[in-house]
Amino acid sequence: MIPLRVTGLTVSYGRVAAVRDLDLNIAAGEALALLGPNGAGKTSAVEAIAGLLPKRAGRVELFGEDISGLTASAIVRKGLALVPQWRELFPTFSVEETLVAATGAAQGRSPKPLEEIYALFPVLEERRGQLAGSLSGGEQQMLAIGRALVTNPRLLLLDEPSAGLAQGITRSLIQAIIRIRDSGVPILLVEQNMEIARAIGSRCTMLAAGSLAWEGTMDEAIARNEAARVYFGTH
Repeated sequence: MIPLRVTGLTVSYGRVAAVRDLDLNIAAGEALALLGPNGAGKTSAVEAIAGLLPKRAGRVELFGEDISGLTASAIVRKGLALVPQWRELFPTFSVEETLVAATGAAQGRSPKPLEEIYALFPVLEERRGQLAGSLSGGEQQMLAIGRALVTNPRLLLLDEPSAGLAQGITRSLIQAIIRIRDSGVPILLVEQNMEIARAIGSRCTMLAAGSLAWEGTMDEAIARNEAARVYFGTH
């Protein structure tokens, strides 16, 4: 059964369409990169899939179940977890309080033990009593991903997890995301950096002005320089 199937997704802000008639799917154990320039509609697409934005049209299926009309909280309970680009942590919660608070979203599934989160991100165990608002940007990103993993998700959406992070932290984060993928959790990754996307995903979908511009393997996209065409209009 396909973990995620999106057909005809359209998202609008008033009369302005942010996403137009988007189709995509993610196979079991796969990481799919959603690429495109700023303003292409990537974040609008993942937020609509996660139920945070209303859909003007389209259908979203999670493991064959239509979740198109569900609320964001109901979608989380079905097993879809989104790590938003800006993390949206409670700054006055400690690391451990943040993780424990997320366990309630794993209704119908056993929450992932905190020990597994700490094994994936050892720095979080070191900082378990520290307030989320006092963490570095990289540590906050690890905590945001850890918070999503505590819900024991069946599918993980990551919206530009490397944004604003130093190169060394980004490398560690990539390795952690690869481990999550290899554990069997399918991933939809929004990313700007082609090399990061290639390290994590084998296939990509590119958006331009809210519409599908290209789809195929990451290797093919790089070999054909599709990013330059989609991002900058070059040939």
